[in-house]
Amino acid sequence: METVNERLDQIVEEFVDLDAREKLELLLDFANRLPPLSDEYLAKKGTEDRRVHECQTSVFLWPEISDGSMNLVAEVAEEAPTVKGFVAILAEVVASRPQSEASELPEDLLEKIGLADVLGMLRSRGLRTIVSRVRRELIDAQ
Repeated sequence: METVNERLDQIVEEFVDLDAREKLELLLDFANRLPPLSDEYLAKKGTEDRRVHECQTSVFLWPEISDGSMNLVAEVAEEAPTVKGFVAILAEVVASRPQSEASELPEDLLEKIGLADVLGMLRSRGLRTIVSRVRRELIDAQ
């Protein structure tokens, strides 16, 4: 299995030569890959404060470690497919990778993918907060 950096490089390569419209279309493709919450997480959603309050969009995140491997379970409001696509990228990058690679998740992921200029300033700020939170929680997880 590839590392976090190798998977990120593949995703960056997918976005690098696209124009703004094509980047948004690819982001929507990623959005369709984010699975719906299981019943277990739907129940947790009602009892745990996992919402990203800094994001205008309704985003709930559960960065987790199981047997030394990372996973990101998330729910993003359907009316925000670009945010959902970005969260799906994060989930795909960390899925089943060792926790020791959590620090490889770059804080500037939005810029690396080339989405900072495509998305608005407020949305970009919210997405940066999501990356920072996921990264921090995966690094700090016990």
